[in-house]
Amino acid sequence: MQRSRTVLNRTALAVVGLVFLLGGVWLALTGASWATRLPAWWPDAGPGTVLVDRSGLAELRTTGWWTPFVMAVSIAATALFALWCFRLLRSGVRPSVPLPTPGGTLRTRALEDAVTRHAAGIGGVTRCRTRVLARQKQLQVQLHVWLRPDVAPAAVLPALAELADRTETSLTPYTVRTRVHFSARSHGRPHVR
Repeated sequence: MQRSRTVLNRTALAVVGLVFLLGGVWLALTGASWATRLPAWWPDAGPGTVLVDRSGLAELRTTGWWTPFVMAVSIAATALFALWCFRLLRSGVRPSVPLPTPGGTLRTRALEDAVTRHAAGIGGVTRCRTRVLARQKQLQVQLHVWLRPDVAPAAVLPALAELADRTETSLTPYTVRTRVHFSARSHGRPHVR
């Protein structure tokens, strides 16, 4: 997941950068007049002028909606950018858990993958997502388990409890708390068109 997100982010940045670079090179080298190809409703800025001059900007500022609109858009853009940056930083490096053997460490991502594989192999489970949070001598394992529509949570809970016990015994010096969240796949109903 992390690698695909990194590749996707870098690809998106490279494509946007390449588009801007090619557009700038095209405008600089060809001397093409793009102003003649603007829509008819676009205001015509004469040579040496700007699109919104001082009087036009002052007129916009006197309207009642301008300041709240600009503030709302600015705050929303800043919040979305901050959330995006926070999610990128948070999903970065995962902690390693030191094991009691000398020099032994366990990556939490490897533990997540192993628990997910075992949980998905339980009969009645269609999908599982695991998250491991590490704090000093405590690990919290969060399982989100999707069940088939005809399976009750009580049917798979003993197998999940056994998996949680095996995980806890394999990480003996740590206190392991396991939380399970169940979701069910809906019945596929045929749609008539």
